[in-house]
Amino acid sequence: MEYGLLAAWLLAYAALAALGLPLAARLFPESASRGAGFALPVSLLVLGVVSFWVGHLAFGLPALVASLVVLVALSALAGLDREALRRGEFEPAASVNRAAVRDTALVFLAAFALVVVIRGFDPAVDPLGGEKFLDFGLLNSLLLADVLPPRDMWFAGEPVRYYYGGHLLTALLAMLTGTSADFAYNLGLAGFFAMLVTAAFDLAGNVAARRGLGRRRAGALAAFFVGVAANLVTAGWVLFQYVPADLRVRLGATFGFDPTHEAAREFSYWTASRVIPGTINEFPLFAWLNGDLHAHMTDTPFLLLAAAVAFALYRAGSGTGAAAGSATDGGSVTDVTRRRGLLLFGALPVIGGFQAVVNTWSFPSVFGLAWLGLTFAPLAPRTMLPGVARERLDEATGDSRLAAELARPVVAAVLVAGAGLLAAVVAAPFLLGVFATGGGTRTVELLTPDMRSGLAGLIAVHGAFLAAFGASLFGRVGRERPVELLVVVAGFAAVALSVGFPAVALLVPLMATAWVALRTERAGFETVLVVAGAGLVLLVEVVYLNEQAGPGRMNTVFKTYAQVWPLWATAMGVVLASFLAPVRRAGATLWPSPGSRRTASSLAVAALVVTTGAYAAFALPGHVGGGGPAGGPTLDGTQFVETHHPGEAPAIEYLDETDGQPTILSAPATGVYPGAANRYGHGPGMYQWEASPAASLTGVQTVAGWHHEVGYRGPEAYFDRVRDVDDAYTMEEETVAVLNAYDVEYVWVGPGEEIRYDDTVNFDAIAGVEPVVETPTVTLYRVNRDELPA
Repeated sequence: MEYGLLAAWLLAYAALAALGLPLAARLFPESASRGAGFALPVSLLVLGVVSFWVGHLAFGLPALVASLVVLVALSALAGLDREALRRGEFEPAASVNRAAVRDTALVFLAAFALVVVIRGFDPAVDPLGGEKFLDFGLLNSLLLADVLPPRDMWFAGEPVRYYYGGHLLTALLAMLTGTSADFAYNLGLAGFFAMLVTAAFDLAGNVAARRGLGRRRAGALAAFFVGVAANLVTAGWVLFQYVPADLRVRLGATFGFDPTHEAAREFSYWTASRVIPGTINEFPLFAWLNGDLHAHMTDTPFLLLAAAVAFALYRAGSGTGAAAGSATDGGSVTDVTRRRGLLLFGALPVIGGFQAVVNTWSFPSVFGLAWLGLTFAPLAPRTMLPGVARERLDEATGDSRLAAELARPVVAAVLVAGAGLLAAVVAAPFLLGVFATGGGTRTVELLTPDMRSGLAGLIAVHGAFLAAFGASLFGRVGRERPVELLVVVAGFAAVALSVGFPAVALLVPLMATAWVALRTERAGFETVLVVAGAGLVLLVEVVYLNEQAGPGRMNTVFKTYAQVWPLWATAMGVVLASFLAPVRRAGATLWPSPGSRRTASSLAVAALVVTTGAYAAFALPGHVGGGGPAGGPTLDGTQFVETHHPGEAPAIEYLDETDGQPTILSAPATGVYPGAANRYGHGPGMYQWEASPAASLTGVQTVAGWHHEVGYRGPEAYFDRVRDVDDAYTMEEETVAVLNAYDVEYVWVGPGEEIRYDDTVNFDAIAGVEPVVETPTVTLYRVNRDELPA
């Protein structure tokens, strides 16, 4: 294990977090932790946004230095007392919450260590079963880039058309610590996971403290559910082993699986991520076990940062009379409105704009959270409107409570839309480059009934969350008339199930009850997170984005569910902490005594922890049980090349040591695509070693790489290049023309080319083309275009 690198990265994370503490404290001054858990994401946000803009002029060291200068300056300004500054004095602001800083540091170190162990036993940037070739290639392209956007390693000569913000931050950390991509990949993974867990710990703790609950208890539960817990599939699998054989067959017929299949008999870490047919149902522990440095993972700390801003918008001005926009416990309405304005139109556009670069899929969620926070806040969002607009709205609503309630989401939507426009400006270079230049066809489609998720799948994936949230909301809303509420919910669910819409049966009653609880002040911000997650789950049961990245709605559910888990896990920490809190008997209740309710709640929490923790209990020992790499645990993501692909290793090392980002000719990874516009549709396919290994592992540009480019640029642009590459390998009269057309500097002839082509041209016979690396497996040629024949 590379302990020196571990120490260097932890030192870098600690230094950046220290610089971010004053900024986070200024951003969340009323929170119990003063934003300690968001110090590192805030620092990285500053680094990312500044480097993103400066990088379009000069990336690399200039962008890193500029971003560090801005971060230090902002940290220094945030750390000074504003009132003292007005008097011309330089005095520090109020100190941070040291206990919260210690808690955050311990949680970060524990989460970081977990992923270091996981990746130490399985560090390989192997393409099998994931997007590691894409992510590692993006990281290398950024480390080689002089300007942004980086060059696309799978489409030579063109900028990348994929969200790369998480890879940008990893590249900055690699430059800051002097680390090569081989190690930065896995160390970056550990850092993003640790930031996610600490962000959930911090936000859940602050929400709980606002409710009078234990901050540490809620935070610890949230950290568990976001970092360790999984869905109910593994717990069901354990119980399934004790079911009689004949009952197994009947259960398999009912729920649509083969009980004799290996997946039903043997544990696999993969199975729990593919539950609902035609979709991907990942959760964080699976994602980090699988080990992609992918956008749906690197965006999670910033998604929770946006949720923390939504919480600040929600709580601003809460107190007696706040709903009417009069007196508040946070100062005058004017002061609170000013603070809300700074959060909504200052902080949120920066977070949302960078989120578009990190993971465009979660860009709308940043503003959806803010909209919910404003809609459900005790202080009406209309207080943020200009005077004339507010007066006209007051005249229109009059004394009608219903009109005032209906105006809340409308006004909040208008305000949030303004913040969204500012965020689009922050992300403009990326958005204009990706969406304004065409590319793959994307259309929003309605789901047909046969595409909807089944009841069993929804319960297996979301059942633990739904059970806890349902019990909590039922206790808050239905305690006066529990039987009546149960009858209404059961009747609605029965109707929804009868028309084949199980998601509506499960989620609409939850959302409706949550809405009532929030507007009658029987619930806190954790319920806003519940509504946000439920809305996302319900949304993908209605529409999906029809695109090239996976058949049907697979990618839509994948990228959306990845956002639901952090939001619901954070809410889960607060909800379960409330279950464990001391009980005060009030009004009607189903329990004969507070003690019996406390016992039942404790047993329920324990059951949820055990059932959702079953996956980790099997997956983690299985993951490290194989012993890891032959030389012992390591964080070197490319060590597997020399071990498992020694024939290609010298050629890859040669390319990795070349200057700049040259162009290479290699077989395109189209796989088997019937009707594809090329003559060689039989391979190599994506997610296998032979698919563009040289470009993916070094960052050099290949003329046509993975079939993913169809989604980025459209089939015509991609397959035009595929035909050219095929001609260069198989038609000697076309070879030189293609080498010249794409400024090719190297030609790769290896296993991928053997798979795709029955025979290749004799490159040795072409003047200006000479071998520089020859092994029994691969030949790497260097091209001198000045010596190529006419």
